[in-house]
Amino acid sequence: MDLSRVRELLESKSYDKVADICDNLMLQVASDGIAYHDDWPYSIHLLAHIYVHDINSARFLWKSIPSSVKESQPEVTAVWKIGQRLWLRDYAEVHEAIRGYEWSQDLQGLVAAFSELYTKKMFQLLLSAYSTISIQDTASFLGMNEDDATNYVLQHGWTVDPASQMFTVKKQPIVTEQKLDPSKLQRLTEYVFHLEH
Repeated sequence: MDLSRVRELLESKSYDKVADICDNLMLQVASDGIAYHDDWPYSIHLLAHIYVHDINSARFLWKSIPSSVKESQPEVTAVWKIGQRLWLRDYAEVHEAIRGYEWSQDLQGLVAAFSELYTKKMFQLLLSAYSTISIQDTASFLGMNEDDATNYVLQHGWTVDPASQMFTVKKQPIVTEQKLDPSKLQRLTEYVFHLEH
């Protein structure tokens, strides 16, 4: 079984493509009648689905993994803990699942990239859901200690009230793209021309 393409994608940090490549390889190997259970990179495959926010596919993959693999490869179970927390919408615990395992060399880059992506997603969620939020809750959602969370949100323009230990969320300006309608431009041009003459 040739996993060189998966390795290339991991090395080039093209993590968003890994799940599809693994899916296609798994189908190809299965159609060739080759057994792949023991040496298949389940942890990479599972985390790649989680990385692209395809928790349903990750769940189905988890269910298809033989129990012997789940028992003999603790990293696979550790990856699924992340998936479980996402499935249950236990957002703060996702960070604990990430930090709760000593990841192999193969997975360190993918885990770090997912963690960063997830932190950004949680920050966007806080932006849309709150006008004020406690330092403690912010730190929990972002998976950071209170000092790091404070520095992170202050860099994004939030303000902090030290007395109440609350942040005031700075909403991002909503950018709306206006499309230029050629007929309106033509009418405006004619109107300005008429005013000038």
